[in-house]
Amino acid sequence: MNIAAHPELLDLLAANYAVGTLRGGARRRFEAMARTQAPVRAAALMWQDRLAGMAELQPSVVPDAVVWTRIHNLIEAERESEAIARQRAAAPAPSAPAGGWLRSLALWRGASLAGALATIIAVVAGLDLQRQLQTTPAVQYVAVLADDKATASMLVTFDPKRNQLVLQRLGSYQPGADKSLQLWALPPGGAPRSLGVLGDGPALKLTATEANLRAIPALAISLEPRGGVPSERGPTGPVLFHGPLIEKTL
Repeated sequence: MNIAAHPELLDLLAANYAVGTLRGGARRRFEAMARTQAPVRAAALMWQDRLAGMAELQPSVVPDAVVWTRIHNLIEAERESEAIARQRAAAPAPSAPAGGWLRSLALWRGASLAGALATIIAVVAGLDLQRQLQTTPAVQYVAVLADDKATASMLVTFDPKRNQLVLQRLGSYQPGADKSLQLWALPPGGAPRSLGVLGDGPALKLTATEANLRAIPALAISLEPRGGVPSERGPTGPVLFHGPLIEKTL
């Protein structure tokens, strides 16, 4: 792809690269393009210079402990993702189970970080994430959940002023009359926690607090019996969509 022919996309990718929200395979691909394409390299350097200048004007601040926890969780998730990628390259991937626990929690969390590429694909497909986030009253967390083919399927934002998760469908998937989609938080080293069962509308809202999302590296959506399953039981159906949860400065 000649990314230089898409200046808005190039600027968005360069900004995410400089900030650090472009991770995993997407970050490596961007770095590869920067090594061979001068416009890409220039865009990355420009955004790095912008952020460096902003940082010099700010007083030094000791990061909160939760920041280090989030960094540690993302590093561990990326390690799991790379290990899973090596396993998949060595052996055929197992088919999705019809019920029971979803393969393993390590696979779930690792695949979530690999889904960071979904944000880029959504932009290429015409989804203007920046515009949507700007028109949202307040956004503290954002995630683009994608399927195993990295096709963006759900945009998730959290509004701390309203204690509300807002989910917008990006695809046309429908679970069927006897099934429901259920949203899960994937805490590091712990069992998935249900954040709610999704309705049938294009835009969905779930009640949540910042405590429900703090230090959570990824979200996932599973296919469950109609009405969902209790949180303590964990997911019983296949994971359809997953993606990293990124904290955004308000």
